[in-house]
Amino acid sequence: MVNFIRPEIAQLLAYSSHAEAMETPSNVDKLDTNESPYDLGAEEKEKLAWQYQQLIQSNRYPDSTHRELKSAIVEYINETDPSGFVSENQISIGNGSDELIRSLLIATCVGTSASILLADPTFSMYKILAQTLGITTISIPREETKFTIQRGQADQAIAQAEASGHPVKVIFVVHPNSPTGNLLTTEEIQWLKERTEDILIVIDEAYFEFSGQSLVTELSQHPNWIILRTFSKAFRLAAHRVGYCIGDAQLIQALEKIRLPYNVPSFSQAAAIVALKQRQKLLTTVEETQKERDRLYNELVSDSRLKVWESSANFLYLRLNVSDPEQQQKHLVQTLQKQGTLLRHTANGIRITIGSPAENERTQAHLKTYLQDKF
Repeated sequence: MVNFIRPEIAQLLAYSSHAEAMETPSNVDKLDTNESPYDLGAEEKEKLAWQYQQLIQSNRYPDSTHRELKSAIVEYINETDPSGFVSENQISIGNGSDELIRSLLIATCVGTSASILLADPTFSMYKILAQTLGITTISIPREETKFTIQRGQADQAIAQAEASGHPVKVIFVVHPNSPTGNLLTTEEIQWLKERTEDILIVIDEAYFEFSGQSLVTELSQHPNWIILRTFSKAFRLAAHRVGYCIGDAQLIQALEKIRLPYNVPSFSQAAAIVALKQRQKLLTTVEETQKERDRLYNELVSDSRLKVWESSANFLYLRLNVSDPEQQQKHLVQTLQKQGTLLRHTANGIRITIGSPAENERTQAHLKTYLQDKF
């Protein structure tokens, strides 16, 4: 090993999809990464191709201000939440939400003894990014009936962190949570409101379009809250890596100082703008996804060999009701992968992204066959 690399970095595993490590057929139902099953349509791709040919100069850097994209995002937010008016100085654009999470950690914790608080299971990148920056992560378990945050345990963890010299400066929550699909409850939201303004509350709304639930109207009352969103899910732009956050203007100004210049390529900005202009058309698949999610849930929940949780996102989370579930779940995921269905084994369970109706039918059939053969 090279001696100048920090030991904690040397011990980390690089992020990769689980599917990369296993044998996979060439044609697969990719239901392991919460992407949309649908590509952009021919009309949207033609608009993008025209922009690339006529407007984008490859020898010039992208617009570092993201001015046009911010304007389009503001119009979209204020259309869906007219009571919570948002302006362009409350928006920051990232190369995916991951970059914004990293910038938030740099702004709050790097160079200090501060820590972050998570309730597991949740999105893994919060902890991974904190580790790369040398930031302490405090994790508490969620209760296992509805995966809500154990607020008393969280309060105790915050108090202990303060006493140990590692005060909590950031709390990350997902609304709805990944991988479990549950929305924040009224009690959890109230608990967040009661936190001191010395703590940044990051509310990740990556699945907002599927849940229809947002806390953006609360931002004016809580300058220590910030909301993350993405174009990778409902807007079908996972390949373009565009995320954004909404927050108090002073906090956004700090993020603008931290982010790298020219962080979002011109073509990605153009893709996000086209997607927003075509949102009435692109988001028609959201209702289909919701119906397919609920249909698949109702089919799977009737099987006593499965424990399946209701979801407000574009995925379902389940566990096997068997002895030694972890080994069986790993085997299930590996078996279905060889059959052409990719699922995600995570957090002592299995997450299934909702695909097209045909993909969901194949997934259901593969699951049924596996359960009949094994149990």
